[in-house]
Formats: sequence, structure tokens, C-alpha cells
Amino acid sequence: MNLHFEELTGTDGARIGIASLDAEKSLNALSLPMILALAERLDAWAKDPQIVCVLLRGNGPKAFCAGGEVRSLVQACREQPGEVPPLAEQFFAAEYRLDYRLHTYPKPLICWGHGYVLGGGMGLLQSASVRIVTPSSRLAMPEISIGLYPDVGASGFLSRLPGKLGLFLGLTGAQMNGRDALDLGLADRFLRDEQQDELLDGLLQLNWQEQTAMQLNSLLKALAQEARNQLPEAQWLPRRTQIDEWLDVSDVRCAWRALTQLREHADPLFSRAGKTMSEGCPLTAHLVWEQIQRARNLSLAQVFQMEYTMSLNCCRHPEFSEGVRARLIDKDQQPHWHWPNINAIPEAVVEAHFHKVWEGRHPLADLSDY
Repeated sequence: MNLHFEELTGTDGARIGIASLDAEKSLNALSLPMILALAERLDAWAKDPQIVCVLLRGNGPKAFCAGGEVRSLVQACREQPGEVPPLAEQFFAAEYRLDYRLHTYPKPLICWGHGYVLGGGMGLLQSASVRIVTPSSRLAMPEISIGLYPDVGASGFLSRLPGKLGLFLGLTGAQMNGRDALDLGLADRFLRDEQQDELLDGLLQLNWQEQTAMQLNSLLKALAQEARNQLPEAQWLPRRTQIDEWLDVSDVRCAWRALTQLREHADPLFSRAGKTMSEGCPLTAHLVWEQIQRARNLSLAQVFQMEYTMSLNCCRHPEFSEGVRARLIDKDQQPHWHWPNINAIPEAVVEAHFHKVWEGRHPLADLSDY
């Protein structure tokens, strides 16, 4: 199952639930069975009055979670070209339901986001009530490289970032460190990688009967104070003014042109971002531009409903399968995009990604009932 669950009992008899992603070789990538098992256990803990707090973490030193396990998904897409395979319907519905459930979880939910926190891992981290990053944290939505788009609620959290930073991070897949995550409101606390045991010890010693929020805040604040000297330098907030200027454009084609020119920039962060985007999927860039525009006034449930529609449509079109083939299956790093020229992608193709591919009621219509 690649998951491990345990419960620890504190001094006052209260219990802490610990859910550990345990697929170290794949950097804890989320498979459908993992998503379903995690959702089932978290629901059970939500209803158990003895469970007062949940910690979500990933085993191994390299990653909390490097995203969804998309190889099997793409295999199903390749077997049914032009269609939405049942596995895609099941996978995205289960993943987005889990993320939404975590956003609305009735108990303190702490997520330990060390190492790589990519794609689906960002979806889990951003859903938690306490989002912890560490010196090893590397956060990103890198879907531009595989022909998908930043999903798992990213339409919402990228659209809320200052200025054009959300658009920039979505178009370039650029990585953020722990300081960036704090700066941009994508993390709540910065702790040292080796402080997880201290955190657990502190949680077990709290009195969960009264003033819980105050005690939990005091514990996290004290631990964060000890970690302050390991905070890395900010990367993206100091560069916001320049990014805002480049992306103050009328459409995604102009944005693509502006960022492609960064490949030779003297600043290595900018040059890497420009290179990644220019080698990425032009159709994804169109979707990023559209999703951020559309998400600004959407509720959380509406964000996941829109992304479900987009994800199923990505499975119908060739770019996602080709990107995963090139990056993760054959690993030749040479994707042959169906639409290699951003200026030649028909508007109808982009628009089609936002139209439902099922009959009747939206499969996630009940999200806001949680």
C-alpha cells in the first residue's frame, strides 16, 4: 500500500494520528490506492473523539511527495486515445476529494513538507491547517514539463500570490525554498529537518482539553524560533518587481515570448526558469493563463470542479501522454508536442479543456456538502 498509519497516546490520554507516505523509491508519489486509503483513514480519525490532531508526512530524506503516480494513468490514456479512461475519472476524483477534505478537516492537520513537494504533494501541503517547510524543502508545480497543468487546487493558490508570481511559477515550474513558501503564504512554519521528533514530543505533552489553539501555536512558535538561523535566502519575492514587469502583457503568447528570452539571463534563477518553460508544453502555458484568470472569483469547491474538467480533457489530448513518456517513461527528455508552436494552438482546443466530458451532474458537485 505504500502507506503507514500509527497512533501515539499523549500524557492526557489524547491520541495523535500519524499518516506516513511510504514509497521512498518513487519519492512518495501518490497512487490511486494510496489516495483512497489515506482518505479512508483520515475520515475515520476525523470521527474518532480520541484523535485530537493528525500529522501527515513522507518517509525518506528526499521528499514529502513528488506528485501523483502518473505512469499508469498515461498508460491507460495511450490505450484509449481520444477518450477519458475510467482510471483517470477515478484518480482525479479521488485526489481532489481528498484535497478538499483536508482543506475542510475538523481537527488540526499538520503537514511536514520536507524535500521535494511537487504537484500532488503541493495539493496535500496546501490543504493542511499547519503547513511546515524545512531547509530541504523544494516546492513547485512542474506540470509545464509533462503537458498537464498545475492542478490539486493550484488554480486557487497560484491566483492568490502577489502580482504575477503565481503566473510565473505556473509557466516555469520554478522551485521555491522554505523562505519563499513563507513569503508567499504557501507555508505557516519553518522548522529544521531534524525537529520532527521534537514536534511529536511536544504534541504528546499538550493538554488537549483546553486552550488547544494557544498551546499548539506556542509549541510551533518555540520550535520555529530555534530554526530561524537555517532560513535560506528569499528567491522570488525580491524578484517580484521584475517578474511583474515582464508578465504585464495582454495574452499568454506575449508572456511566453518574454520568458523564453530569459534563457540567457545573467541571473541563474531566471535563466533556469526560462529554459524550463521554453522546453515545456505550449498548450500547458495556455491552460495556466486561463486557469489563473478563471479561478480568481471561484470558491474552493468550484476550483476543484474546474480542475476535474481540465484534467479529464488533458487525458483526451495527446500532450499529457507525450510529456510523461518523454520525462518519466522513456526519459529521453525530448517530447514531441502535438502543438509545438504556442501561436498556432487553436482557441477552440484551449476552450475545450473547460467543457465537461460526462453526462448529467458534475461528479464533484457534492464537494461543498462536506
